[in-house]
Amino acid sequence: MLAENLARLALGRRPLRPYRPQPLALALLSSGDRNAVASWGRLTLEGRWVWRLKDRIDRRWMRKYQELPAMAEGPPPLRAAPVPAGTAASVEGGAAMRCGGCGSKVASAVLHRALGRLPSPAPHPDVLVGLRGGEDAAVLRVPPGKLLVQSVDHFRTFLDDPWLFGRIAAHHCLSDLFAMGAEPRTAQAMVTLPFAPPAKVEQDLFDLLSGVTETLSEADAALVGGHTAEGPECALGLTVNGLCDTALLKAGAAAGDRLFLTKPLGTGIVFAADMRAEAPGGTVDAALASMLRSNAAAARVFRACGATSCTDVTGFGLLGHLVELLRASGADAELDLAALPRLQGADALLARGIRSSLHEANAAFGAALDGLDPGDPRAALLYDPQTSGGLLASVPDERADECASALAAAGCGAAARIGTVLGADPTDPGAPGGRVRVRA
Repeated sequence: MLAENLARLALGRRPLRPYRPQPLALALLSSGDRNAVASWGRLTLEGRWVWRLKDRIDRRWMRKYQELPAMAEGPPPLRAAPVPAGTAASVEGGAAMRCGGCGSKVASAVLHRALGRLPSPAPHPDVLVGLRGGEDAAVLRVPPGKLLVQSVDHFRTFLDDPWLFGRIAAHHCLSDLFAMGAEPRTAQAMVTLPFAPPAKVEQDLFDLLSGVTETLSEADAALVGGHTAEGPECALGLTVNGLCDTALLKAGAAAGDRLFLTKPLGTGIVFAADMRAEAPGGTVDAALASMLRSNAAAARVFRACGATSCTDVTGFGLLGHLVELLRASGADAELDLAALPRLQGADALLARGIRSSLHEANAAFGAALDGLDPGDPRAALLYDPQTSGGLLASVPDERADECASALAAAGCGAAARIGTVLGADPTDPGAPGGRVRVRA
């Protein structure tokens, strides 16, 4: 009633609808210990049967928010609605017609205000010119005898919270360095922000970069520059740089090595369900907690335990990244499906047919499976793309127990031994390595 009358008032439609409250209403109040009191006018009742009535009514009401109808799918909007001239959004780069090229950059005043609100980065001995320098590029020093390791990643947002998205994106990008055995040092951000009034763009940019810099500082790395632009939706990428003495590559896994995975699988499934409003809140919270967990501690454990190969599990899913590692090493593997760590609720969502949009493309890696049909529902988790997923590493068999204990002590409670590296089948007519024998 209130919403309808507000709409009529805003649109100048009369008359407003009169509101006449009902003369009597049922009130139910729980009094503890599965008892309740009911009142309706002058009539009052109490007892356990009243509590059961209240419980039934409450559960029926909550189901309206838990069992939502399927959302109609459609293409995302390609451009923002025109902004009337003279409004706040039509200044500082907020014109109604949005240009491409360098005309799509975030306005200088907006950018500098957002950057000015960020905490000043701690001095870093390897950064000669950084974020505060105002120069065209950062200037970094590479210590003698060190290798420079670089990586870049970029993706659209899947959250409404820019700070949280910045945190997760930074963890995701840093994992490439951790997988190579490198210590992060610097990063540059590539930010796309939705069309909006300048104050909104400034706040979103500040929140996003606050999340990024918080994660970077935890890894002893500094944000040294980047680029900002406007677009139809929020997106973030980071170019990250790290240093190491010797890079840990995918090539190196040997027969007998044990395979470890440090984080549970299922983020693609959970957020595909969340986009459809079908993911329980606890399941989403568990996925976010996993994505916010750094791979730094696991990487240190793997280096200390003599890992022979390593990669991070991201967009191609566990099977895709495992096949890449095995092909680089010229090896096969045996995988124990029962040992795979899973996010809370992921199996239930898979059973309901929910899949990430990249699932079908990743299922092409199913051709590498032995002992399990690629279309078997039990293989579905192997194809799920991960955001800020875990590290996949091979460790010599004689150090596997030590590695498992060290991972647990380092706080990697979800880490698990998931399989064993095997020698490549010499009769395989294709390139040697890359077959995955499944123990279901």
